[in-house]
Amino acid sequence: MTTNTAGLVERTVRLPPVGLEGDLIIPDRATGLILFAHGSGSSRQSSRNRYVAGVLQRGGLATLLIDLLTSEEEQVDIKTARFRFNIPLLATRMLQATDWLRSDPATQELNIGFCGASTGAAAALIAAAERRSVVAAVVSRGGRPDLAGESLPFVAAPTLLIVGSRDETVIELNRSAQSRLQTENQFTIVPGATHLFEEPGTLEQVADLALSWFQGHLERIPNAE
Repeated sequence: MTTNTAGLVERTVRLPPVGLEGDLIIPDRATGLILFAHGSGSSRQSSRNRYVAGVLQRGGLATLLIDLLTSEEEQVDIKTARFRFNIPLLATRMLQATDWLRSDPATQELNIGFCGASTGAAAALIAAAERRSVVAAVVSRGGRPDLAGESLPFVAAPTLLIVGSRDETVIELNRSAQSRLQTENQFTIVPGATHLFEEPGTLEQVADLALSWFQGHLERIPNAE
């Protein structure tokens, strides 16, 4: 565990039961914690997730970026794409990480939010439906919430769906998923952005939207009934 010049406590973690690796960063007097779920073919080293995480940290939120696959699974997935669309497996890994956060002394008092990209958004929503009394908010960035399927009506956490205006297919998939959500939700389209928000200024908009959503909802846990 180290403390950097910005006053952030940084810690590399290995999560049970399969040894998932993650980077946990906790700012001083953190007001909540965001667990990231990366998209298909990505990892916790994603530059986009790390940028968003940095904005959240400066806003007073702790972050945990984890690899949803073990190193062995990643090697298989690179060659076969066997695991990246295994949404139930990815959701199980999110649940394992969530349960670990609730048990670790450094994080157990912090309300938890999920930030998911691409297929990771589906995994995050399924996990949120399973941990209704724990997950306080969800943000989907260019996500595939439609892949959460039958779990969508059971999500209690307020959910923000963010899609680029030029990501037309994913826009429609998000609209379909939004119609199945029965919790507080919002669908925001970032003008001029494609799927990965690579256009100048678009990822910055995503990060600001995510920070605002989490700051507005992380103080309370949704009714789990």
